[in-house]
Amino acid sequence: MGLFHYICRNYHLKFNIRMALNTRKPGKNSKNTKESPKKRGSFFKDQRLRFTVAIILLIVAFYLTIAFISFIFSGAADQSKLDLKWSELIFNSEIKVENKAGKTGAWLSDVIINRGFGVSAFIFIYLMVLVGLRMMGKKMEKFGRNFTLATLSIIWLSLTLGLLFMKTDAGSFVYPGGKYGFVVSDWLSAMLGKIGAILLLLLFAFIVLVVSFQELLPWVIEKARSKEKLFAGRAAEEEPEEEEEEEAPAPVKPAPEILVEPTISKVIENDDVVNAIFDPDSEEEKHPHIGLEVEKAPTIPEPAEEPALPEIELEAVENNSDDEEFVGDGMENYDPKLELSDFKFPTLDLLDDHHQGNAEVSNEELISNKNKIVETLRHYKIEITKIRATIGPTITLYEIVPAPGIRIAKIKNLEDDIALSLSALGIRIIAPIPGRGTIGIEVPNQNPELVSMKSILGSKKFVESTAELPVALGKTISNETYMFDLTKMPHILVAGATGQGKSVGLNVIIASLLYKIHPTELKFVFVDPKKVELNLYSVLEKHYLAKLPDEPEPIITDIQKVKNTLNSLNIEMDQRYDLLKKAHARNIKEYNQKFIQRRLNPEKGHRFMPYIVVVIDEFADLIMTAGKEIELPIARIAQLARAVGLHMIIATQRPSTNIITGVIKANFPARIAFKVASMIDSRTILDTPGANQLIGKGDMLISSGSNMTRVQCAFMDTPEVENLCKFISQQRGFPTAFLLPEYVGDEEGPVEADLANKDELFEECARLVVGTQMGSTSMIQRKLSIGYNRAGRIMDQLEIAGVVGPSEGSKARQVLIQDEYTLEQLLNSLG
Repeated sequence: MGLFHYICRNYHLKFNIRMALNTRKPGKNSKNTKESPKKRGSFFKDQRLRFTVAIILLIVAFYLTIAFISFIFSGAADQSKLDLKWSELIFNSEIKVENKAGKTGAWLSDVIINRGFGVSAFIFIYLMVLVGLRMMGKKMEKFGRNFTLATLSIIWLSLTLGLLFMKTDAGSFVYPGGKYGFVVSDWLSAMLGKIGAILLLLLFAFIVLVVSFQELLPWVIEKARSKEKLFAGRAAEEEPEEEEEEEAPAPVKPAPEILVEPTISKVIENDDVVNAIFDPDSEEEKHPHIGLEVEKAPTIPEPAEEPALPEIELEAVENNSDDEEFVGDGMENYDPKLELSDFKFPTLDLLDDHHQGNAEVSNEELISNKNKIVETLRHYKIEITKIRATIGPTITLYEIVPAPGIRIAKIKNLEDDIALSLSALGIRIIAPIPGRGTIGIEVPNQNPELVSMKSILGSKKFVESTAELPVALGKTISNETYMFDLTKMPHILVAGATGQGKSVGLNVIIASLLYKIHPTELKFVFVDPKKVELNLYSVLEKHYLAKLPDEPEPIITDIQKVKNTLNSLNIEMDQRYDLLKKAHARNIKEYNQKFIQRRLNPEKGHRFMPYIVVVIDEFADLIMTAGKEIELPIARIAQLARAVGLHMIIATQRPSTNIITGVIKANFPARIAFKVASMIDSRTILDTPGANQLIGKGDMLISSGSNMTRVQCAFMDTPEVENLCKFISQQRGFPTAFLLPEYVGDEEGPVEADLANKDELFEECARLVVGTQMGSTSMIQRKLSIGYNRAGRIMDQLEIAGVVGPSEGSKARQVLIQDEYTLEQLLNSLG
């Protein structure tokens, strides 16, 4: 019956639908006739009814288990009583049986085992448990295959036991194959003979196993080949001893196994789709010709072994260039990790598993959303032919195929109407999805899943990554780990509103690099104007951090020190390019490879160069304070520093055009946008809307070139960051942090001489600035009708005198004197 139900659902019960259509009669009662199938469907779809039937099946299965086991041990004593009629056995209270399940259990055991399928009847219990658990809503992989295989096993085992035990012992009361197995096997023996019947049963079993288990046939073939190799090896051992004296090749050590933490997939199985989505008694009757497919997570094929390349001997050619390559004859390759050879990478035990057990998309939610989308589109006379759902950790992507002649712009304009019908926090329509020929509707899940950093760093994709600077951010809509190589990005702009996950995203990027890259190969420069976001990483000073010489704080918070550090990075970039030019290398990877092979002479200034990643938080505060003095060195690094291993990650919570300027956008092709308040902010970051429709809490859009990917960022809490930093800081580090080139800024000393030659309008300008409380050069220029250069010199003199503060870019200078009395005292002291 369960198999019949499964098949009927798979074919939408077309017969029942036709009958329902034929019973409709025009007239006043047509409305009532139309509603009756829906009521019957809701009755059979009721979860309480399904749960009750499942409990009954499980109880009956447990009862039959007791009856069957007791029948095996006490059935001999009950045989004389079981020969009576069923009514006489059941209703005669004087008849007692030994079976622990009573007279009913003894009678059922005799009917199902002896008069039925024999010992294979125990598989009936397995089938009842399987169907019962399924009706209770338990997710089961390959339910249809298991059900079919168990049913065929009952038949095959009954026939096999009936064939082998045609003649039972006189004292035995159990027929191993049952009456069914005895009768059918006796017929087969008469038709084919006993040997032919056995061969037929073995062939049937082999075919069923090969069809059910796809790995069986390759495994058998592999075993057969290994046997052939074993026999060939033994034959080789029997050859003359002279051949044995030849040297055997050295055994190859097997590669160490990498333990990968299993990832949890949220893709619905095919059987669940049949059970929930193609149920004809459900609301699917409203749209019988539109099916909903649920996409499976793609399986990643195993990498094929590459054929060994033939060895090619290279002939040394004399180098006639001015900078000859240094050749370390007889010397081993340089090991950059030797100084910290005992460094241990962090383990996954330092992170917490934030998985929520109730974060799951139910079949009812899928069906409900699908029907609402179809109904909303039909209200506007938009027909669709197909829907496919892909379930992600935070959202579900519904891909629809519109009917021919439907304009895409018409669907795009219904974004708010679909969101209203779904009662969703916010939906996003992708029209069309590039390369797929469908229109995507992203709908937030009712119970979003929290993606833990532990599951991301433990994924096979991250563990086996060979990227130079691998970064794992989170999971995509299809539950795949999203990764990229920072050296190929090569710089990242992160923006979003307050509290949407920017700081967590920065922690995820930093943690990915700390889990994969050795301290010798990677250095960080942290700029944190807020002084509290990146302060946790200060304990990594002697392992991973880079700073200016004689700088006490490893985390840069002062604006002037930020300017000096960025200019120092420009000097480091120029020095690295000079070294690459001398080494005839195009990028840092080629240069370091030559240095490791001792082809570069350290006495000529060559050195191993680590990657440097500059992380700037609250970029808007730096731009507002220093303006061009910050923007220009950042733009120069972004334009040139990729080849020498300098990469920048800047974050801001104010995505406006005066912060994210055209210069910044042109040099930061990779951008990460968390939820923002308006479409204008989204266009400022990504050059396209969409970030304003995200749902927050780590939901983000990643733009890399022309590709746009929606990712749920992994969650990494502050205690996890502390544990990670503590684990690394407790290990032996370098004597000092990685020192950047010293940079000496432009001092104000030479201007002090100008106070001896104050401008004639110096005092008048001072009174004007204090009176208006606005230190603006253009204001002095307008009020006193003088040139801009002269006004600028006067403003510099006022700064040296202490009337105004230092320049703040395009903003007016701060006036340090608040009243004219204090100003007159200052002017008198200056003479």
